[in-house]
Amino acid sequence: MRADNIFTALPDALDGEVFEDIVSADTVRIERIVSRGQVTPESEWYDQQESEWVILLQGAARILLETPGDAANEGAMREVRLAPGDYLNIPAHCRHRVSWTDPQQQTVWLAVFYR
Repeated sequence: MRADNIFTALPDALDGEVFEDIVSADTVRIERIVSRGQVTPESEWYDQQESEWVILLQGAARILLETPGDAANEGAMREVRLAPGDYLNIPAHCRHRVSWTDPQQQTVWLAVFYR
Protein backbone atom coordinates (compact mmCIF):
# COMPACT_ATOMS: atom_id res chain seq x y z
CA MET A 1 0.00 0.00 0.00
CA ARG A 2 1.30 3.46 -0.91
CA ALA A 3 0.04 7.01 -0.83
CA ASP A 4 -0.26 8.95 -4.07
CA ASN A 5 -1.50 12.35 -5.22
CA ILE A 6 -4.31 12.92 -7.73
CA PHE A 7 -2.30 15.75 -9.35
CA THR A 8 0.92 13.75 -9.77
CA ALA A 9 2.02 13.03 -13.35
CA LEU A 10 -0.98 14.64 -15.03
CA PRO A 11 -1.08 13.74 -18.73
CA ASP A 12 -1.27 16.73 -21.09
CA ALA A 13 -4.64 15.65 -22.64
CA LEU A 14 -3.92 17.65 -25.78
CA ASP A 15 -4.78 14.79 -28.16
CA GLY A 16 -7.84 13.60 -26.23
CA GLU A 17 -9.30 13.08 -22.79
CA VAL A 18 -7.33 10.71 -20.59
CA PHE A 19 -9.19 8.18 -18.44
CA GLU A 20 -7.27 6.33 -15.71
CA ASP A 21 -8.72 3.83 -13.23
CA ILE A 22 -7.47 4.48 -9.71
CA VAL A 23 -9.53 1.77 -7.99
CA SER A 24 -11.65 -0.95 -9.53
CA ALA A 25 -13.77 -3.54 -7.69
CA ASP A 26 -17.03 -5.42 -8.27
CA THR A 27 -19.41 -2.64 -7.22
CA VAL A 28 -17.31 0.52 -7.51
CA ARG A 29 -14.75 2.06 -9.85
CA ILE A 30 -12.88 5.32 -9.27
CA GLU A 31 -11.44 7.08 -12.29
CA ARG A 32 -9.29 10.17 -12.85
CA ILE A 33 -10.19 12.05 -16.01
CA VAL A 34 -8.04 14.80 -17.52
CA SER A 35 -9.50 17.07 -20.22
CA ARG A 36 -8.28 20.15 -22.05
CA GLY A 37 -10.95 21.53 -24.36
CA GLN A 38 -12.46 18.14 -25.20
CA VAL A 39 -16.20 17.52 -25.33
CA THR A 40 -18.40 14.53 -26.02
CA PRO A 41 -19.26 14.55 -29.75
CA GLU A 42 -22.73 16.07 -30.27
CA SER A 43 -24.18 12.85 -31.65
CA GLU A 44 -22.95 10.78 -28.68
CA TRP A 45 -24.39 10.41 -25.17
CA TYR A 46 -23.25 8.53 -22.10
CA ASP A 47 -26.00 6.15 -20.94
CA GLN A 48 -24.35 4.02 -18.28
CA GLN A 49 -25.42 0.91 -16.39
CA GLU A 50 -24.04 2.32 -13.14
CA SER A 51 -24.54 5.64 -11.35
CA GLU A 52 -21.71 8.18 -11.48
CA TRP A 53 -20.68 10.67 -8.82
CA VAL A 54 -18.23 13.17 -10.29
CA ILE A 55 -16.29 16.04 -8.70
CA LEU A 56 -14.31 18.67 -10.56
CA LEU A 57 -10.94 19.17 -8.88
CA GLN A 58 -9.29 21.65 -11.26
CA GLY A 59 -10.33 23.63 -14.33
CA ALA A 60 -13.88 24.23 -15.52
CA ALA A 61 -16.50 22.22 -17.37
CA ARG A 62 -20.14 21.97 -18.38
CA ILE A 63 -22.25 18.81 -18.52
CA LEU A 64 -25.48 18.55 -20.49
CA LEU A 65 -28.04 16.27 -18.80
CA GLU A 66 -31.25 14.88 -20.22
CA THR A 67 -33.90 15.18 -17.51
CA PRO A 68 -36.48 12.41 -17.57
CA GLY A 69 -39.90 13.07 -19.01
CA ASP A 70 -43.19 11.39 -18.21
CA ALA A 71 -46.01 9.94 -20.29
CA ALA A 72 -47.26 13.43 -21.20
CA ASN A 73 -43.93 15.24 -21.67
CA GLU A 74 -40.60 14.57 -23.32
CA GLY A 75 -37.43 14.95 -21.31
CA ALA A 76 -35.65 18.30 -21.30
CA MET A 77 -32.00 19.31 -21.40
CA ARG A 78 -30.23 20.97 -18.49
CA GLU A 79 -26.64 22.24 -18.58
CA VAL A 80 -24.67 22.20 -15.33
CA ARG A 81 -21.55 24.36 -14.94
CA LEU A 82 -18.81 22.92 -12.76
CA ALA A 83 -15.97 24.79 -11.03
CA PRO A 84 -13.35 23.31 -8.69
CA GLY A 85 -15.06 21.61 -5.77
CA ASP A 86 -18.42 21.22 -7.52
CA TYR A 87 -19.82 17.71 -7.68
CA LEU A 88 -22.75 16.00 -9.32
CA ASN A 89 -24.48 12.65 -8.91
CA ILE A 90 -25.70 11.20 -12.22
CA PRO A 91 -28.14 8.30 -11.82
CA ALA A 92 -27.73 5.18 -13.94
CA HIS A 93 -29.22 5.62 -17.44
CA CYS A 94 -29.40 9.41 -17.17
CA ARG A 95 -28.16 10.41 -20.61
CA HIS A 96 -25.43 13.04 -20.40
CA ARG A 97 -22.50 14.49 -22.28
CA VAL A 98 -19.62 16.86 -21.61
CA SER A 99 -20.55 20.03 -23.51
CA TRP A 100 -17.44 22.13 -22.68
CA THR A 101 -14.10 21.93 -20.89
CA ASP A 102 -11.65 24.79 -20.51
CA PRO A 103 -9.25 24.79 -23.47
CA GLN A 104 -6.75 27.02 -21.62
CA GLN A 105 -6.01 24.68 -18.72
CA GLN A 106 -6.23 21.08 -17.66
CA THR A 107 -9.55 20.06 -16.21
CA VAL A 108 -9.18 17.27 -13.65
CA TRP A 109 -12.18 15.17 -12.65
CA LEU A 110 -12.64 12.36 -10.17
CA ALA A 111 -15.48 10.01 -11.12
CA VAL A 112 -16.89 7.30 -8.87
CA PHE A 113 -19.01 4.69 -10.66
CA TYR A 114 -21.18 2.57 -8.42
CA ARG A 115 -24.06 0.09 -8.51
